[in-house]
Amino acid sequence: MKEEELIRLITAEVVKELCKRNNSMAIPVALSNRHIHLSQKDLDCLFGPGYTLTKLRDLSQPGQFAAKEKVKLIGPKGILEDVRILGPVRNQTQVEISIGDGYQLGIMPPVRPSGDLADTPGCIVVGPKGVVELKNGVICAQRHIHMSTEDGARFKVRDKEIVKVRCGGLRALVFDQVLVRVSPNFRLEMHLDIEEGNAAGLKNGNFVEILKEG
Repeated sequence: MKEEELIRLITAEVVKELCKRNNSMAIPVALSNRHIHLSQKDLDCLFGPGYTLTKLRDLSQPGQFAAKEKVKLIGPKGILEDVRILGPVRNQTQVEISIGDGYQLGIMPPVRPSGDLADTPGCIVVGPKGVVELKNGVICAQRHIHMSTEDGARFKVRDKEIVKVRCGGLRALVFDQVLVRVSPNFRLEMHLDIEEGNAAGLKNGNFVEILKEG
C-alpha cells in the first residue's frame, strides 16, 4: 500500500472516531476555496497534448486530489490568479468560485450542484501552453454533504434530499438548502465555500449536525 493511501485511510479512521466521541450524528466540515476541474481536452490545450496532472495531495473524497498545477481565470472585470486544479479529469470543465470571486471577475455564478452546468456563464482560462474560452461551466457550488450508503441509512436521508444543518459557536447559524449526496464511494463530510464557512466561524474539521423535522 502506498504511503499516501495509508495516510488517507488513517485520516478517515480518525475522523470516524472523532464523530463517535463528539456525537454519533456529527458531520465534519471541509471548506472549499476556488478551484477548477478540467476535461482532458482543455487540459491538453492549457498544458500541452497528452498532459497528466501532478498530484499534490489526496482530498477527503476517495480518488479525488489537488494537483500541483494552477491556472488563471479571466472575466469581464478582473482576474483570479493561481486557481488550483483538482483531479482527476472530468468529462466537462467546471469552475467553482465564490460569490465574492464572481464580483471580482465580473461574473454572477449561479448556485448549482456539481455537474449542473446548463445555462451557466463562462470565462477565459489561461495555462502555461494555451488559452481556453469556456462558453459555460462557472458555478458557485451548492452547499452539500457527502455520505456513504451506510451513513445515509444512519442519518435516515436519501440521495439528493435537501436538509437543514446547524452549527454552534459564537457565530452559530442554520444552513438551509443543503444538498445530500449519497454514494458507496463517498466519505462523510459537509462542503461549504470559504465565504459560507467564515460567516459561521467554521474551520476545517469542525462539526455540524442535520436538523430533523419534529
